[in-house]
Amino acid sequence: MDIGSIFLILALFLLTALFVGQPLFDRKSAAGRHSTSELSTLLAERDRILNAISELDFDYTLGKIPAEDYPLQRGQLVQRGAEVLRQLDEYQGQAASDSASDRLETAIAAGAVNPDDELEAMIAARRLARQEKAGGFCPQCGGPVVRSDRFCPKCGTALS
Repeated sequence: MDIGSIFLILALFLLTALFVGQPLFDRKSAAGRHSTSELSTLLAERDRILNAISELDFDYTLGKIPAEDYPLQRGQLVQRGAEVLRQLDEYQGQAASDSASDRLETAIAAGAVNPDDELEAMIAARRLARQEKAGGFCPQCGGPVVRSDRFCPKCGTALS
């Protein structure tokens, strides 16, 4: 073996060792991944608590929650929400200008966006569009027809 081969093998070995050991040397990216998941967990918890408070308020309005239980349950949820907001503030390094419970109350009063409401609106718009297109049924076979149809798509009967 000549000296060039030895240097080539050593270089390959060194590159392989650096590639395999990269996660051990790269502490910043591991900390960033951990902190991103922590932030995501805190944001999900905040959204869950906001939805729970909104549902509790709605159920109380409908009379499903007894008057003596409502303040206790709502207080616990607001307290947990304030804790989560404090953790978010610490995590994001922001100075809290208002108290966390005041910001939680503001978010509740503003009405958190519910993705189910958006879905329901899309479904209602789709149903309305389909109703406008519906032309009834074929008098011969009973198949559905559209207003613009001149003939039944199922049996071919002329429509008036």
